[in-house]
Amino acid sequence: MIEVIPGWVRSGDSRFVSARFSIISIFLLLLLNGCTLSDAPVLSPKGPVALAERDLLFTAFGLMMIVAIPAILLTLYFAWRYRGSNETSTYTPNWEGSWKIETVVWLVPAVIIVALGTLVWTSTHKLDPYKALVSDKPAFKVQAIALDWKWLFLYPELGLASVNELAFPADRPVSIEITSDTVMNSLMIPALGGQIYAMAGMRSEINLMADGPGVFMGRNTMYSGDGFSDQHFKAHALSEADFQAWQGKASDMGKALDAGVYAELHKQSIADPVSYFSSYETDLFRTIMKKYAPVSTPHHHDSSKEEGAS
Repeated sequence: MIEVIPGWVRSGDSRFVSARFSIISIFLLLLLNGCTLSDAPVLSPKGPVALAERDLLFTAFGLMMIVAIPAILLTLYFAWRYRGSNETSTYTPNWEGSWKIETVVWLVPAVIIVALGTLVWTSTHKLDPYKALVSDKPAFKVQAIALDWKWLFLYPELGLASVNELAFPADRPVSIEITSDTVMNSLMIPALGGQIYAMAGMRSEINLMADGPGVFMGRNTMYSGDGFSDQHFKAHALSEADFQAWQGKASDMGKALDAGVYAELHKQSIADPVSYFSSYETDLFRTIMKKYAPVSTPHHHDSSKEEGAS
């Protein structure tokens, strides 16, 4: 059995710990001095999904503080109470069988586990990325394809496509189907909501919505090779007039995205500029997914069974 000996913190040590703690605190404050909420879009959400995720983050942090704050305060209290210069404190190490201590030790963690379990269950269903958002307007459909190292966005309603730029009406939810024509990627627009993976041969989906017009940064959050750091894009939530103007620009500036053009686009490249395509091959998204579908094994005809049956 290990016993705590009174006076384990000498007065000189306590002054050293206090000075070191002050230096670290000042250093952290200097680091945070130049930070604003705009530099941390997760903490400054611009859509209902991101807002719900931020509130969940704060709730989880608060639950953790139920344990962390008492532990920190008790540590400081013990260090002060059993300091070397304090000779009057009563040292009572034999507290086995204390119902007060046992109640705190077992009841508090049990309550926190129940609270966390309830929070995880409700939040998992509430923030399901596949769940359509409630709105009086239909969702705007987009198909996102991860390439090396760029994002290709297809707009089935418009028949247009864009590279490294996403545009959608600000007054409608946006529903993004996601796949990959390369290694695993992960699409995230922090100001609007969480991330979801893009995997070859598989379809994932995320539903987002902006509070209003704005420009938000999006990127690949899964390391995928040399051009990973430059694989980002801007997501434009546009008013009706601005979206019509964007549609006209993409149609006028773009060229057809046929098989040959897509083969060139599929080649590895870094920091590609924004580009547009006025049309693309029908069902391109599904065609790309089918490239990675497993080849089915043909069923062999078993003639022996027929002979036995006859």
